[in-house]
Order: sequence, then C-alpha cells, then structure tokens
Amino acid sequence: MTEKIKVAVVGAGGRMGREVVKLVLEDEGLELAAAVNRSHTGTDAGLLVGLPEAGIKIVEDLEGALRESRPHVMVDFTAPQSAYAHTTLAIELGIRPVMGTTGFTPEQIEELDKQCRMQGIGGLIAPNFSIGVILMMKFAAQAAKFFPHLEIIETHGDHKLDAPSGTAIKTAELIAQNRQELRQGNPAEEETIDGARGGYYQGFRIHSLRLPGVFAQQEVIFGGFGQSLRIRHDSYERAGYMPGVKIGIEKVMSHTGLVYGFEHFID
Repeated sequence: MTEKIKVAVVGAGGRMGREVVKLVLEDEGLELAAAVNRSHTGTDAGLLVGLPEAGIKIVEDLEGALRESRPHVMVDFTAPQSAYAHTTLAIELGIRPVMGTTGFTPEQIEELDKQCRMQGIGGLIAPNFSIGVILMMKFAAQAAKFFPHLEIIETHGDHKLDAPSGTAIKTAELIAQNRQELRQGNPAEEETIDGARGGYYQGFRIHSLRLPGVFAQQEVIFGGFGQSLRIRHDSYERAGYMPGVKIGIEKVMSHTGLVYGFEHFID
C-alpha cells in the first residue's frame, strides 16, 4: 500500500484553506496532519468544513504544529506579509511548501529555491492553481508572438488585497517572454484621470477591477490590423482550484528545488 501524503494546511479557516482541508480529508491518498489558523482554535478541522470529526484540532502555533505533526507537505493560503517566513520555516524543517500565497520577490524565490535544493526537497509557489487559468496563460503567451498589442483585464471581488492579481502578473511575465517590449497607444496620449490607462508592464497595460458579487475573471485582449482576439477564463467557486492543488501536492514529493508557477507541473 502506498504511503499517504501527510499535509499541513495553513490558513485552514480561510476561504481557500477550508477547501484544501476538504480536499485532504476526502482524498484517499492524502492525510491531514495539521490545521493552522489564527481563529477557530480548538475546533475540529472536519467539523469546521462540514465533514465528520477528523481528530485534528485547529491550532495557532505554526512552528509547533509543523514540528509535532511532521507533514510531508505544507499548503499555505494566508497573506503575502507572512508567506516568505512560513516558506522558510517549512523548508528548514524539511517540509515541502505548496504556496498559494503571492507577494514573493524574484530575490526571495531564488533564495527559497537554493534552500529547497540544499534540503533535497521540492516546493511550489503558484499564483493560481486553476488548470483552466494555466491554459489561458499558455494560450496568451503563444498568441503574443503574433499579436504584440494587448491589454490584460482582471476582475476580482472587492475583498481582494493585492492589485494586480498574482495571476495577471504571471500572465504578463509569460507574455513578455514571447514579445519584445513595445510601448502601446498614442505616444502623445495623456491621462486626464490618473491611472486611467492601467498599470504599465513591458509596454502594455494591466487593469484591475474590484467589485462585489464577482469571484475571479481574467481576459487578455489582443488587437491587430482588422481583427482582435480575446482569451478569457472565469472561475465560479474555490473548489475549482482543488484539482490543481492536489497535483501540486503530489508533484513536489518527487521534485527537487522550488518551482514558481503551476504551469511547470502541467504536462
């Protein structure tokens, strides 16, 4: 019998964290080792997500939980301010980080990759775990070879803290690999309202919309002579990310080094 992958979920009481807890408890190949959250301490993790008792209580002390439970993988959906410290701690303890939290700098990613390699373990930082989003990003990067004029529009609920989203930034980075910097629009254009043209990246623009009642959408619009191309993805609920989270958990078990971007785990 294949050994189950022991998973610690950090941010277990959050919207994404609860979905991860459900995934782990309901998957035969995974085992919930620990559930960490600043609130709901003492609550059974299973009951918190509407499932039978799991025998794992929500705790607040991350380091204590990791040292005691010794999971194979730590899945973290918390906040950018704590992401780097959490990742460093996990790697130090020989635990493979799977980070759904954004906000890492290129220098931090490089350093974390070195730490993973020194420990001989794998890790993943993924701005988005949706398989559909990854395909959208890949298609957009391919299209940029032929349509260098483009803009990105991403829409999320008004609770989201960062703008642009990590997905939009990752999409822009992939596009930039296939497109030389090209400053778009009229060279003489002026913004009569500051920020009207959106954020500037390698000559194109990224627009962030924040509205109540919206979950997550992203569209990349390409313009050419006499034609346009739109590549769009819509997410309707957080459960749609869980197949990707499962792939990330499984892949880091056989990988060495830190991977930035879930697309590297999609064959």
